[in-house]
Amino acid sequence: MEERVRKREVKVCPVVLRKSGNYRELMLFEHPLADVQLVKGTLESSDISIESAALRELEEESGLSSVSSSHYLGCWESGFQNQLWHFVLCEIDQELPNSWSFFTQDDGGHEFSFFWHKVGSKPDFKCHKVFFDAIKQVEILCI
Repeated sequence: MEERVRKREVKVCPVVLRKSGNYRELMLFEHPLADVQLVKGTLESSDISIESAALRELEEESGLSSVSSSHYLGCWESGFQNQLWHFVLCEIDQELPNSWSFFTQDDGGHEFSFFWHKVGSKPDFKCHKVFFDAIKQVEILCI
């Protein structure tokens, strides 16, 4: 895996879920230049672990840092640019609103618009195929 980390092919994806009535919802965001995405970033050689990298990415891209616990869900060969994704379930200590915005410093600075997607329902938004497939993978790992 060291070689893949060096090539920046290893990705970490913090997964944030919430319960809403009888179903669960997955936190997603709309990128102003790249449609809907999951929070995801590159595992850096300086990261202590996959879980710590996921927590770092969660804070960088969403501003969320009040994680009470994290749990490794599994990995997935995305079939996109030789990327290996690692999914980490992150339990958040605070109640999050139905939607909110966060200004991230990523790529020179962008405002990300966060929202919730009902797990198992057909996406009614535009996203790149790799994110559509990743959402399906999260649903498989979380069911």
